[in-house]
Amino acid sequence: MRECRGVTFGIVLSLGVVFLVAANLLFGSVEIPVEAVWHILRGEEVEKSSWAYIIWESRFPQCITALLCGAALSVSGLMLQTVFNNPLADSSILGISSGASLGVALVVMAGGGMAAGAFSISGFFSVVFGALAGAVLVLLLILFLSSLIKSGVMLLIAGIMIGYVVSSVISLLSFFSASDNVHSFVVWGLGDFGGVSLEQLPAFSFCIAAGLLMAILLVKPLNALLLGPRYAENLGISVRRVRNLLLLSTGMLTAVTTAFCGPISFIGLAVPHVARLLLGTSNHHSLMPVTLLCGAAMALLCNLLCVLPGGSVGVIPLNAVTPVLGAPVVIYVIINRRKLQYFN
Repeated sequence: MRECRGVTFGIVLSLGVVFLVAANLLFGSVEIPVEAVWHILRGEEVEKSSWAYIIWESRFPQCITALLCGAALSVSGLMLQTVFNNPLADSSILGISSGASLGVALVVMAGGGMAAGAFSISGFFSVVFGALAGAVLVLLLILFLSSLIKSGVMLLIAGIMIGYVVSSVISLLSFFSASDNVHSFVVWGLGDFGGVSLEQLPAFSFCIAAGLLMAILLVKPLNALLLGPRYAENLGISVRRVRNLLLLSTGMLTAVTTAFCGPISFIGLAVPHVARLLLGTSNHHSLMPVTLLCGAAMALLCNLLCVLPGGSVGVIPLNAVTPVLGAPVVIYVIINRRKLQYFN
């Protein structure tokens, strides 16, 4: 019965993602006729060459970036919530996004990366490496603390404290850096799916796809971990190896999305709970794909809400929209945690 529900919601969400992709291509600050958008996507000539430029250089890469980032962040949140057995765990709450932000801050403010074109093709690897290194270091520290701290709540508090320490380092970097670099970093921190150009999109997509593939391969071990590490070991699963693979997957997904789109809040925290509410199960065989599709749909919706006002208002910061959609879900989960029993 639940498997049928998973297939049903998978189909509905897939159609929803297709609809939102079309909406992201059709709507924006510049009004472009539907027929013109269709002709542009088919590679045909249209009345205004600027329309083709807007579609291919702005809307299309922004749409694909939102889709991939939503999937990446939601899957990362799902894996962390399972491993730490904590419904409030995600890459931002545990300080992983802060670690990635610190890596980018070192490149941008200490090295002058943003001003020198850190987000050009030549700066692609320096920014991603900085974010990946920061995210992995914080996640390594969290996993080490998880072996010492048995309480999920205490581990969550430890992650928050790590985030505060990292934020302090970023504040010091901001204080001693040039104003142009600080301004660029602050704008980056507001969140935006428009940070990936059409030329960078293949490399960006490859990194996200590799992280998502690794996450999908961890479905069976994650299901075993729902019953506890001892049960997983009895099934012949190496918990340490699973954690290392999860570290690599989550670190890669968080680092790449944070490097190019900023520290995006609430998608990784709220979307896994939306998927669980829809399915009524924590079985990752159905939960993982539904979470992926939910994350993609939510990110596309947020991007659409950011670009719709247009005109003199411009693009609304992404992190001004995601809490409005994500916070009510988290509050509902906190209030009804005992009733929902996600991890039982």
